[in-house]
Amino acid sequence: MPESHDHAHHGHGHHHHGPVSYGRAFAIGISLNLVYVAAEAAYGVIGGSLALIADAGHNLSDVLGLALAWLAAWLSARAPSARYSYGLRGSSILAALTNASLLLVATGAIAWQAVLRLLDPAPVQGITIMVVAAIGVAVNGLTAMLFLAGRKSDLNIRGAFLHMASDALVSLAVVATGAGILLTGWLWLDPAISLAISAVIVWGTWSLMRESLDLALHAAPRGIDPAAVQRYLAALPGVTEVHDLHIWAMSTTETALTAHLVRPEAALDDALLTDACRELRHRFSIHHATLQVEAGSEAHPCELAPHGVV
Repeated sequence: MPESHDHAHHGHGHHHHGPVSYGRAFAIGISLNLVYVAAEAAYGVIGGSLALIADAGHNLSDVLGLALAWLAAWLSARAPSARYSYGLRGSSILAALTNASLLLVATGAIAWQAVLRLLDPAPVQGITIMVVAAIGVAVNGLTAMLFLAGRKSDLNIRGAFLHMASDALVSLAVVATGAGILLTGWLWLDPAISLAISAVIVWGTWSLMRESLDLALHAAPRGIDPAAVQRYLAALPGVTEVHDLHIWAMSTTETALTAHLVRPEAALDDALLTDACRELRHRFSIHHATLQVEAGSEAHPCELAPHGVV
């Protein structure tokens, strides 16, 4: 377990809140999915199933996504340096954004091939589709369970969980494809299911893309209300104004804040700053808060006080 402590001095407080290690889960998930991807692609070619090949391509992109998330988790744990004063925590945000982008690109290729196959249907082997996809339900379901506990606290882990869980559902749809072809002989079911798979991937990936893009652009993380934070800081004893408030994600698990507090003729109060930083952590999950206290002198106005000035 990582050591945890907090302190505040001269307007600065932080809490070491590193992500839980999922190295073993990543290793198992990547290994299982690599073996399955190879088998699924081979049987897709043998059976002439675009649905299997499409699902194999999707699963391969998930393997790459898992590898990126694992690398980012490792980089995020590295200590800060003079050049990277926050360490490499932001790599987890880049990994989530890259993961979402790769999935959307892969989905476009799958959808395009499905449209071509709809125009020119080809025979497939229903039994092969059903057996291979059924194995995929087990592999993807097991991998998803490895990330179940961390899905609420880390965007990287949530992305891994959502992709694996959606893959399990998609594999169920592929099983239905094989059964449908066996029962009806409708060859168009294979590309139709491929298009449905594409829609499921886009639907599941869009929120990951939007949230990771928000974090990359330093937006306040979802779940944190900047207005509520502003009200809390403004209500601190002696504070008459709060300005230059910024809330952003240092990583997919840590949030930072900076703000200027105007306290006219008030002495430096370390106890107040310590309590404020602790409350920001407990109430708003803001782990790294830096508060600058000002007297609000008209002779020396803060250049960052006007709204909209950065």
